[in-house]
Amino acid sequence: MICRFVALSLVVLNFSLLPAIAAASNASAVAMPKEKHPGSHTLAQQAADSDPARTAKFLAVLNQGVYQQSIIDAITRPAEAKPWKNYRPIFLTPERISKGVKFWQTHADELAKVQASTQLPAEYIVAIIGVETNYGGNVGSYKVLDALTTLGLYYPPRQPFFSGELKQLLKFTEQDKIRVDVNKAVGSYAGAMGLGQFMPTSYANYAVDGDSDGAIDLWTSYPDIFASIANYFIGHGWEAGGPVMSRAQRTDSARDLKDSGVKPIFAMRQLQQWGYSTKLKVQPDRLASVVQLEGMNGFSQHLVYQNFYVITRYNRSPLYATAVHQLAQAIARDYRAAQL
Repeated sequence: MICRFVALSLVVLNFSLLPAIAAASNASAVAMPKEKHPGSHTLAQQAADSDPARTAKFLAVLNQGVYQQSIIDAITRPAEAKPWKNYRPIFLTPERISKGVKFWQTHADELAKVQASTQLPAEYIVAIIGVETNYGGNVGSYKVLDALTTLGLYYPPRQPFFSGELKQLLKFTEQDKIRVDVNKAVGSYAGAMGLGQFMPTSYANYAVDGDSDGAIDLWTSYPDIFASIANYFIGHGWEAGGPVMSRAQRTDSARDLKDSGVKPIFAMRQLQQWGYSTKLKVQPDRLASVVQLEGMNGFSQHLVYQNFYVITRYNRSPLYATAVHQLAQAIARDYRAAQL
């Protein structure tokens, strides 16, 4: 009786092991490509949730990526490292403002539709595209796969971020709705794509099918491009009708805040008690922060609000957010003047 029980238990145990045996058999049956880049097999496995067939496919894609030293060189000397007096002339030029007005005029209907549905002023969509790609004139020259392979596997200072972006790029090979040819897509040295320069995770989380054609294309579909930029802003907390930034005025005895960061943390009533004010009408309970910029005539301080912080979610630099804001204001001024 005991022997029959033991035998039956062994049969049940053997059957319970069948799924694991089958999985191991499948794993051994998959032809795994050789690792071209250090750590690429592990990254592919993580992106594939340890599925052997998907891991092999992703590793084959990674093997198409090429290390580019010029990408490492570029990321170590970003334009945002310049002072405002040198950064501003890159983007706030008569030519870029004029091109922005023409771009808005060309796409007025699509922009008006997105503005009406999201309450994001069209000039900020135009300014983002103007700063990022000069209205589509320069979407980048690096293969996105090369950029993210280089930064995700060879750049320790920001490896966690870029390896995450690289994993998401690999997953695009399985998503028909997202129009990204992973082996051919060209973008910035950081791997940003399209007219609005979306990183892969931003593409996955915020890109929108604005023209309802069943696909998301951030290179050639303007409804998709405009709706996606607006969705990114809304998703990060854009306040409809809220202020972005304003010049700070301070008394001689004002508390020395200099630069308190881009995230609004002080109520205006507190800043006023500390000796700060602004010509812009702002509610006493609205949160603000102080940003200091080095212009041609010395340093100036500015109060920045929630919508400024939202722009910095696109690019963390206060110089970038200031350029987008000022370009948007200049484009809106000239666009409306042209309609008179």
